[in-house]
Amino acid sequence: MKITVEPFGPGAQLYQLENDTGVKLAVTNFGARIVRLQLPVLGQTRDVVLGFDDLAGYVEKDHQMGATIGRVAGRIADGTFKISDTTYHTTQNEKGNTLHGGVGGFDVQYWTATQHVSESELAVTFQYVSPADDNGFPGNLTVTVTYRLDNDNNWRVDYHATSDADTLFNPTNHVYFNVDGGPEQPIGQQQLMIAADEFAPISPRQTTTGVRAPVSGTEFDFRIPQPIDQALHSHAAQNQLVNGLDHPFFLNPVSAGQPQATLRSTDGQVVVAMTTSMHSVVVFTANFPEDTAVLMRGGYFGQHRGITLEASGTWCREL
Repeated sequence: MKITVEPFGPGAQLYQLENDTGVKLAVTNFGARIVRLQLPVLGQTRDVVLGFDDLAGYVEKDHQMGATIGRVAGRIADGTFKISDTTYHTTQNEKGNTLHGGVGGFDVQYWTATQHVSESELAVTFQYVSPADDNGFPGNLTVTVTYRLDNDNNWRVDYHATSDADTLFNPTNHVYFNVDGGPEQPIGQQQLMIAADEFAPISPRQTTTGVRAPVSGTEFDFRIPQPIDQALHSHAAQNQLVNGLDHPFFLNPVSAGQPQATLRSTDGQVVVAMTTSMHSVVVFTANFPEDTAVLMRGGYFGQHRGITLEASGTWCREL
């Protein structure tokens, strides 16, 4: 096992973790993000994570792809929350809400990096200090994100933070998977499983409504693996609202060693299995207009060409 480091752009480095089975995980200190996850498949290399080949792609085209998101993932309705008797107002950057931490969030920061190599695993830890009142959040917050890779092909992400004042911390990773490999492949026939009996409906502003709705009998029922097309081509109001999925799912308890979500390639050769200590996962199916597609690694990333599994806490706030 080894870690190699190379320049990725001004102020940025790329760290490649390679285990003894030939799996390669590439991460960068810009946004503490994952850039590649390359797997040996049938004698070839398949990259199952979407991204750009240098810093310029992330700066110019998509800040959040593969990035650590924070201080708070998802949307804070009206950019307002209360801790004890104090009301805080955070930067509103989407439809009057605070999305993914606000303007200049974790995804565009340059983090410091530390490497760790042992007989059992490889790891890179990124650290960033978010100052008090950053986007309106209280407290000086010191955050670490550690990416780990072992010889059993386990990729793990650990988050840790300390603050000198009561604050909010609900991060996630915004990695886009395409387990068929490459942005030119639509995700519709990839098989998704989510161990969730309930999901959170959203409003036209894409904030949660305070309701926990059963998935049974709906296009949100992925308790048995189903093609993602089930949600992409649905006429149900919730799917039509976002042209697919952009919803939290409340994860069921599972037996030790069992995943809470899986994503299987169309050819059945690759399975991503997700386990998390968080109680929910937001599934987003890259619901972008076709005319906003961006060039990426020989193809165009656009509508329904990737899927995120954003494990995090979920708020259900009444509107």
